[in-house]
Amino acid sequence: MKFKIDTRKSLPENADLYYKESKKAKRKADGAKRALKETLKKMERLEKERKSIERSQIRPRRKREKRWYERFRWFFSSDNLLVVGGKDATTNEILIKKYLEKNDLVFHANIHGAPFFVIKNPDKREISEEALRETAEMAASYSRAWKAGLGSCDVYYVRPEQVSKRAPAGEYITRGAFMIHGRKEWFRGTELKVGIGFKINERAEVFGGPISAVEKNATYFVKIGPGDKKSKELAREIKDLVLKSARKEDLEKIKGIKIEEIQRWIPSGKGRIKK
Repeated sequence: MKFKIDTRKSLPENADLYYKESKKAKRKADGAKRALKETLKKMERLEKERKSIERSQIRPRRKREKRWYERFRWFFSSDNLLVVGGKDATTNEILIKKYLEKNDLVFHANIHGAPFFVIKNPDKREISEEALRETAEMAASYSRAWKAGLGSCDVYYVRPEQVSKRAPAGEYITRGAFMIHGRKEWFRGTELKVGIGFKINERAEVFGGPISAVEKNATYFVKIGPGDKKSKELAREIKDLVLKSARKEDLEKIKGIKIEEIQRWIPSGKGRIKK
């Protein structure tokens, strides 16, 4: 280590000068340490405040309360009438006993074990031929005719007062089944087909229904019919097809859709894409 010596001063004077300089440097170093310590404390406090603000701003997303009809199969017709269908014997029973009202119409495919579909009409509207046809399509498509691989089946509709749980003497009506009295209005040879739609808002939502109604309300949609492809594989194929045709800004939202959200609209767990 080298030191500069002022020859004009004595050795004790030079030593005293370096002693004073070292004390000054030590005070500066101590001051710098204190300043650094205070700065670190301030940064830690600011980080805590930032995290606290972020926590207060991030509120858990409230789970949307399900509407009563979402426990069933459902769709809105092209003229915006709610149509609700059973999924099994239990929901068939509940739909007819609890939710069927005076001005509604009841649909059923002419095949054993088919679900009931009900056009809800609380405002006593005149139900259009289009809404009748769309409901017939869904009653046919979600019946056992789809699983059997049929291309079409007959569907009828009646008024609520024609539906009864009273069995003839000596007979028993099983859960989910009802007696139909009087004249039936028929849709003969109703084609089995379902539309699966993707609606893009803040997020992508999947819904199903008659092709004409889905096409009207969806951003993207795919047509399906009876087939042998299992629902999981078919749902992936549907999603991939939509991704190929989607706008760039919608891709991430569509990618976020779970396969199960698509599967739930595929009748009988099998099908194929229709051109």
